[in-house]
Amino acid sequence: MKHSRFIRSTLFIVLCVLFMSCTPEQHVLEPELENRESILDREVFIEPELLTEIPQIPRFCDQIELTKHRIKAGNVELYVEEEGWGTPIVLINGGPGGTHHYFHPWFSRAKKYARVIYYDQRGCGLSDFNPGEGGYSVDQAISDLEAIRKALDIDKWVVLGYSYGGFLAQYYTIHYPEHTAGMILLGASPNVRDDTGSSRQRDFISEEEKNRLREVRQQLIEYDKKNDISRKEYIQIMIYNNFLNGDWKRQQFYRPSLERIAQNALYEWDHDENFNGILNSSRGRVDLTGAFNNNPIPTLILEGQYDLTWGEKKKDILKNNHPNGEMLVFENAGHGIYDEDPERFFSVLKNFIKTLPKIKSGDIEAFKTSLLEWDRAQKSSPDYIIESTGWGRNSNKILVQSYSREWLEQFEVPRQLLKMGFALYDFEKYEDALLSFEKMEAAAEEKNDRQYMSIAIIWQGHMLDLMGKREDAISRYKKVVAMNLDFSPSHGQYGMRYSVTPYARERIKSPFKRVENRQVD
Repeated sequence: MKHSRFIRSTLFIVLCVLFMSCTPEQHVLEPELENRESILDREVFIEPELLTEIPQIPRFCDQIELTKHRIKAGNVELYVEEEGWGTPIVLINGGPGGTHHYFHPWFSRAKKYARVIYYDQRGCGLSDFNPGEGGYSVDQAISDLEAIRKALDIDKWVVLGYSYGGFLAQYYTIHYPEHTAGMILLGASPNVRDDTGSSRQRDFISEEEKNRLREVRQQLIEYDKKNDISRKEYIQIMIYNNFLNGDWKRQQFYRPSLERIAQNALYEWDHDENFNGILNSSRGRVDLTGAFNNNPIPTLILEGQYDLTWGEKKKDILKNNHPNGEMLVFENAGHGIYDEDPERFFSVLKNFIKTLPKIKSGDIEAFKTSLLEWDRAQKSSPDYIIESTGWGRNSNKILVQSYSREWLEQFEVPRQLLKMGFALYDFEKYEDALLSFEKMEAAAEEKNDRQYMSIAIIWQGHMLDLMGKREDAISRYKKVVAMNLDFSPSHGQYGMRYSVTPYARERIKSPFKRVENRQVD
């Protein structure tokens, strides 16, 4: 039955492609929305074999009537599409590392009242993979976006940011408010220090599916060893098989069609190697808390009730950081919304665009003045200092030089306390490092984050070993063994990767020996 279901679905894909190639209209391109399986149904489907041949579904870009450009931005060319007329709206995809393709074909609905602009960010999709002299960064990303605006001869546009793209939309707006007519934050990353709670992405994935996803990873590793496939093909096969075995439930409310799963694998997660990690690190150095208190630019916050990417507090935290914004919550939607409740979504989008007020220049100047004050306050805070530095030895030197014990009372995020503890360890301030890891354990316990708890306790043991307090160190390692976690953290700057339970057992037998930070930043 499982194989026959897949065969029927594959035949359906082929028929869809043949049909679409003859009639490339929007209502044909969009999938059937009725009677869709949702995460609430908790259905389980397991594909027992690793499928290595992905149906070659064509890009939507080749089925929709679009104007296509390659626009110069510094030393690269960016891929840009546009359709429609009216108020310009630029769509900023998520990731970091996604592409514009997942906005297709849905946003063609807006072409009758908006000039819809799609693009792939530098290092992604159909744009050039070239970081330039400064390397990939969020500052570079918004400079590239500004280059597109200028090339298209647009004075003001609406910026719509999805997920990580929601952060870029906010970051662009605080740098170029005079060119922003409106801001739409769609399942957006808040990028504030407030804790949004633990991700709920695995809440609707069954144990059977979780087990199968682990098997898929191992089967793909073995397949790669035998066939030496490219990194790109590896990722495509992984995404395709993950989605077939329930991974779609992490961020979507409705199960995507087989056609969409294939397109997602082929076109919608395509980026330069290490791009995701580099951009996440760059983004982590920005705290948007308080930036929009005096924002006069119309702001629309759109959230899915079942967006499981963050904890349940996330949408309210984002709204609180945009006191002048309007928030709407879509009941039967996950992370995307536009492809799960398109009728309401595009009705809301049309109304927002059609009713945009003209922003007074004096209000923009007052906003820019407030941003200067916000920026000064941000850069003097411990949060900013710890988030604006990297994990290498040079960054840790800056942290230790600025550090005071009062900082440990201000940090509430386990990751920040881990970073502070590592910096203090690097410069042999073991007693303060121990305090940081103890505070990290308490913060992780409050959030019921057992993984961060185990790391904190292991590093407490490390500090105690280095301080010559062996019995106390052993007690910490025994505490980790009793947690019995299947978890393997990695600390690349130290060349360390370990499975916490076996590693803690090893440290009971032999003490930790100091390793040096080999990362220079």
